Amino acid sequence: MQAIETVLQRMRQRKSQTAIIWRDEVISYSDFFERIELWENRLCDYQITAGTVCGILSDYSPQTCALIFALMQAKAIVVPFTPEIENEMPALQEIAGVQRLFRFDENDEWAVEHFDESRQNDLVESFREKDMPGLIVFTSGSTGKPKGILHNCERVMQKFVKERPGWRTVLFLMMDHFGGFNTLLSAFAYGGTAICLPNRTPDAVCQAIQQSHADLLPTTPTFLNLLITSGSYKNYDLSSIKLITYGTEVMPDATLQKVKTIFPNARLKQTYGLSELGVLRSKSENDASPWVKIGGDGFETKVIDDVLWVRSQANMVGYLNAPNAFDADGWMCTGDQVEVRGEYMRILGRKSDLINVGGQKVFPVEVENILLEAENICEASVFAQPHAIMGQVAYAKISLKTPEDPILLSERLRKHCLKKMARYKVPLRFTVVPEDEMHSERFKKIRKMVAK
Repeated sequence: MQAIETVLQRMRQRKSQTAIIWRDEVISYSDFFERIELWENRLCDYQITAGTVCGILSDYSPQTCALIFALMQAKAIVVPFTPEIENEMPALQEIAGVQRLFRFDENDEWAVEHFDESRQNDLVESFREKDMPGLIVFTSGSTGKPKGILHNCERVMQKFVKERPGWRTVLFLMMDHFGGFNTLLSAFAYGGTAICLPNRTPDAVCQAIQQSHADLLPTTPTFLNLLITSGSYKNYDLSSIKLITYGTEVMPDATLQKVKTIFPNARLKQTYGLSELGVLRSKSENDASPWVKIGGDGFETKVIDDVLWVRSQANMVGYLNAPNAFDADGWMCTGDQVEVRGEYMRILGRKSDLINVGGQKVFPVEVENILLEAENICEASVFAQPHAIMGQVAYAKISLKTPEDPILLSERLRKHCLKKMARYKVPLRFTVVPEDEMHSERFKKIRKMVAK
């Protein structure tokens, strides 16, 4: 386990430097490794060895982070869960074949459940022969049953072997998706500080930044827009932030410009990754631009029919419950439509989100950008609806800063859109919904109506 051991050795050298800030507790790297060693002893007591599938139900905490590193050293297979998806866990546990489940409460106390009779997945069984630590994460399941994704942790850690500057990182992205797990590893691998959040409201995030002097905020465009509309940033000193990375969805131009105003000292960087491929190196054209160059060591990209394909050295081992996603040469179609300009590309959105109005393409983010420029709009989400004549038409759901008459609002927004875009792109219907129906628990925009 060369990559993992290299990173651990680097972490051990940090000693008195701050590894974790959790609530009001500041934990050094020396203290962190004491927790890791305690967990290594406990794993023996719980009969956890190489290849044991171990679920963790928790948000980021000192004990959770220590357990993850102890499990990797034990060559176990880690399956992170978060409280937000607890009701889905029975099905996800069955897919992964979880044998031990660690449940952590808000005070970082834990309990262990044993599932010795769990049916084991064929891919996991074959992976055990490699004697490597594993990671299982799940797709969101927005288009059907969630897919279990198995990664080799040694391969995942390889990108962190080259030493880089450490950051005081806000652990915003949840650890049960690849982006969050990647953030967790990078926070420690470079000798930085991992800053845990009590929750992910704009107030809580701003307060954590102020108190910890965080300098890196990895987040989503939807959360940044929520931060803007909440006004919470006005009540805190956020000047310590030097870098904001955003990904998981397309960034609206209007949001990007406002974020630059709120964080004048911060560099803004678009990231790109998929759970199946890992997180690619990226470089934004500039802070105010949605154009980005992606790839770098271990990654290759190509564009076929305006759709991005990626080949990665950090590819998943495979799906636990779905067919192989790669072609014979190791390339995977991401499903993301892109424009290309020299070395840079602009990600327009998932091909599956594309709205086909009588044969003419409408990208939701294009319409959302226009709606966010209108008065009194907090958030906008545009999506396809079937239509007897046109095949599909655009619908929009919006959240408002202050209440407004629905009929007058629809007329106002329709006129606003017609001034800036072709008639076929203008949503046929505008529906006002509560703000919490605009995004998932991961602060990713929901492009459909929420069933009542």
